[in-house]
Amino acid sequence: MSGPLDDVVVIDLSRALAGPHAGMMLGDMGARVIKVETPGHGDDTRGWGPPFVGPEEDPISTYYLSCNRNKESVTLDLKSDDGRDTLARLVRHGDVLIENFRPGVLDRLGFPTDRLHEINPRLVILSISGFGHDGPEGGRAGYDQIAQGEGGLMSLTGSGPDDPQRVGVPIGDLLAGMYGAYGVVSALHERNRTGRGRVVRTSLLAAIVGVHAFQGTRYTVAGEVGRAQGNHHPSIAPYGLFTCRDGMVQISCGSEGLWVKLANAFGIDPATPGLATNRERVANRDRLIELIDEAFAPYGLDELVERLAEVGVPAGQVRTLDHVYDWEQTRSQGLVLDVQHPVLGDISIPGPPIRFDDNAFAGGRTQHLHPPLLGEHNDAVRAWLDEEDGHG
Repeated sequence: MSGPLDDVVVIDLSRALAGPHAGMMLGDMGARVIKVETPGHGDDTRGWGPPFVGPEEDPISTYYLSCNRNKESVTLDLKSDDGRDTLARLVRHGDVLIENFRPGVLDRLGFPTDRLHEINPRLVILSISGFGHDGPEGGRAGYDQIAQGEGGLMSLTGSGPDDPQRVGVPIGDLLAGMYGAYGVVSALHERNRTGRGRVVRTSLLAAIVGVHAFQGTRYTVAGEVGRAQGNHHPSIAPYGLFTCRDGMVQISCGSEGLWVKLANAFGIDPATPGLATNRERVANRDRLIELIDEAFAPYGLDELVERLAEVGVPAGQVRTLDHVYDWEQTRSQGLVLDVQHPVLGDISIPGPPIRFDDNAFAGGRTQHLHPPLLGEHNDAVRAWLDEEDGHG
């Protein structure tokens, strides 16, 4: 199961999604990720559903399956002497610790940062919070939908300014996990020079603000407040969702050359007054949409997508998830993994989004692990600790 991080041991104390997603990303790259869970209950996501699958008496949450591949699970009561002692041993032999407790919780459990680095000066600590670890609202609990609203993302998403919508996945959690994993890898690289670990901090708020992109500078530089405007780009036109005879198609004309190709192919004069430049088309977007919808109306969806491809205009349909996961292009990229689960048998789960040129599989591993059962690796991890401590 070698990979770029196959010499890294990650102690994952996190639960729900942001921290577990970061741990899963590191596991995808070959790290050994030991997930520490509460006895009898485990990660909160084990109870999030429906849907649940498997035996009625002990059902398995598909939510949990989505964010815990390539990990081992151990159960520890961190309020007990044995639990704290075992965690200290894990820290001693680990390289990374991930936690997303509310600020101060880990301190109260007896593991403030200074003690963690006293046990293992080389330890890299990833700490993920809701709104930051300091500042006037640093102690607030972090939940994705609240963070999407507070971070401005919902004001940019929806059919219009009076229709704020959350993104259809917990994007704040996922982005925080991604930024966290990026910070961990950077800190591990730095450790090669300094010999010491450090604390990496991020939050749901930071992650959402971090992807404002042009909407951020639109305000900070130009003083304009972006608002939701549906499925059309605020600064490029035509760029968005259009209708045809039996469906909807997306097109992206990111240059004047593409606009000319589109217009000429569908009987529109590209030099039409008010539509000749991108700036004009943005200002006259409603008129532009009406004109393109009229031009697309005689075409069926498949015919239209094919025609757009012929003339070189980027286009695509809006797929439902069943069509995405059944699509041969998705599977060709390793984005669906087949793993053997001890209860569910052969299952397919979403795969990692990174491939390396010498590996036909996605991620850094040659073999991927099923999301673990609660406490599945208690004995194996304790045996490893005994061996590392010279007790084996």
